Amino acid sequence: MTTIDRARLKSLMEREQQRFVNDRPKSKALFERAGKSLLGGVPMNWMMKWAGAFPPFVREAQGAHFFDVDGNRYVDFCLGDTGAMTGHSPFATVKAAEDQLKRGITLMLPSEDAVFVGEELQKRFGLPYWQFALTATDANRFSIRLARQITSRPKILVFNWCYHGTVDESFITLKDGVAQARRGNIGPPVDPTVTTKVVEFNDLPALEQALAPGDVACVLAEPVMTNVGIVHPEPGFHPAMRDLTRKHGTLLIMDETHTICAGPGGYTRAENLEPDLFVLGKAIGGGIPGAAYGFTQQVAQCIADRHSLEDCDTGGIGGTLAGNALSLAAMRATLSKVLTKEAFDHMIPLAERWTAGVEKTITEFGVPWHVTRLGCRAEYLFSPHRPKNGTEAHEAMDFELERLMHLYAMNRGILLTPFHNMALMSPSTTKDDVDHHSRVFREGVKELVG
Repeated sequence: MTTIDRARLKSLMEREQQRFVNDRPKSKALFERAGKSLLGGVPMNWMMKWAGAFPPFVREAQGAHFFDVDGNRYVDFCLGDTGAMTGHSPFATVKAAEDQLKRGITLMLPSEDAVFVGEELQKRFGLPYWQFALTATDANRFSIRLARQITSRPKILVFNWCYHGTVDESFITLKDGVAQARRGNIGPPVDPTVTTKVVEFNDLPALEQALAPGDVACVLAEPVMTNVGIVHPEPGFHPAMRDLTRKHGTLLIMDETHTICAGPGGYTRAENLEPDLFVLGKAIGGGIPGAAYGFTQQVAQCIADRHSLEDCDTGGIGGTLAGNALSLAAMRATLSKVLTKEAFDHMIPLAERWTAGVEKTITEFGVPWHVTRLGCRAEYLFSPHRPKNGTEAHEAMDFELERLMHLYAMNRGILLTPFHNMALMSPSTTKDDVDHHSRVFREGVKELVG
């Protein structure tokens, strides 16, 4: 295997940073101006993590491409980290949103679109009852609260290095086998070790040991881990996890906000999983904020049995804008006309092509990396072996090397997800877009290894 020369990496990074700054004077000026009114010069602090000296400021986006304010054109494989998996501003979603904007945006009353979306979610994912939120984070929070109410248990369980939005209980990790607050967790309201148990993905003995005391209300899981690189379940893991949760009276929540990339029914339908609750966000509204969470008949009955009409507006579930008319109109159009089976039939082969292009370069230059794929999502990690859990995936990360690969790609008109090396295909992505990445990736690796 080829060893990465860190001095060469540093030299390339300096060269690429200079090129980035030189090619984006308008973005640089806007960033400096933003620093006078926005903390860190960005609308959200994670936007500081882009590999450049400042983030490119976007002028316009359409389909699988966007232009920054300096006129640079990019193939977008980030796609809003799944939020724009539909491609930017898909026609059907935009048309539905435009029409709804004229008829009313938010009313605190149901619309026919809500019924259509609920019925479509039933068909796609198999759970009979649904509710709406604005983000998957909210949908996860609401699902956890419902699980605690139903089971009368205080704790939840997550997998090490998971990510479920900004759910407080999920910011926990293992260090030398001991649970602790995850690094970077800002001002946790409660020490997550009080509320949460954490085990490694694919570790069934540890899962059973954690569930055995009978104090875990729910397991909150992605069916495939995606935010620490793609970590697939081992054969038999999901049926065994389902058996264990049922054995110990624990509800199972599947968060498919990212794994919807597996197909129109997500990983749940593709692999015939049987969650008690199901969460979906980001892409469902084509980029317009919206999320959904669904439950089985049994869970729905438990919720109804504990329902209090007098107190239902103060139960910690929902929000004034949840289920608003604009979001529901966008969801209806996106589900019926954009994120269709035909769209996935186009996107998944492109992800296979992207994976093959990266794999070819890894093999050619002998770098100790690997690439893996889930549906229309693909990603490379800086280790020769595919990780079995979050710890192995996290240990395969290399922050400086990742930043170089991202910056090298950005300087050549390619955007990857800033938090890892992920590429997502949209219905508008083309073979030429994928092949452009394959060429740039090869050029970058060739320069890196000399």
